[in-house]
Amino acid sequence: MPRPPAPHGRTGRPPLTSRAQIVTAARRLIDEGGWEKLTIRRLAAEMGIGATTLYHHIRGKDDLLVLLLNHYIDEIERPRLPRDPRDRIVVAATAMHDALAAWPWAAEILTADGFVGLLDESALWMVEAIVAAADDHGCTPAQSVDVFRNIWYYTVGEILVRARSPHRRTDNELPAFRDTFDASHVPHLAAIGDQWAALAARDIYPQGLRTFVDGLLAEATPTTPRGAG
Repeated sequence: MPRPPAPHGRTGRPPLTSRAQIVTAARRLIDEGGWEKLTIRRLAAEMGIGATTLYHHIRGKDDLLVLLLNHYIDEIERPRLPRDPRDRIVVAATAMHDALAAWPWAAEILTADGFVGLLDESALWMVEAIVAAADDHGCTPAQSVDVFRNIWYYTVGEILVRARSPHRRTDNELPAFRDTFDASHVPHLAAIGDQWAALAARDIYPQGLRTFVDGLLAEATPTTPRGAG
């Protein structure tokens, strides 16, 4: 039986690959095994293409992670920001916290100072909102950056501790805590030791954030906020 004619052009060409397909496949791998196990080779295998083909679209893992973060942040619904600078900072920081809580591996990637220079402008709206609100409050540029950095450290710390905490065990049981303390050395811990696990498991980020923002703005407040007078 005669063989059918070969199709025109090259044969065996890999399927066309888009950045949207790359993002979808990478997020699937991260959800299954964590971002630490995400490699260019595994991603290429997941997509059914060669690693060389994938390198035509991304330069490496760092480039891939930035692509993922930009795409992820673009998908987040932006809250309506209040006019009051203090309230605006609280709303923007809460949005940042909630986004990272849903995807805590992103917090680990962004722990390095300088991430602001990596993300697209459209993905930096939460940072812009906080810095702009501090500026509107009357902070100097240095104070505005300090406001953001302190809130950022507080937020990332909260996310990472809870993401790695035994409080997230699937059985929903509180972690074991030592039964007794020597009250002669740590009297306050001895008094509340049996309550510690339950108290530490509470989500107090919103209250802490508001108190933190009030303190930061009070410390940075000049004599006349912008727009006053």
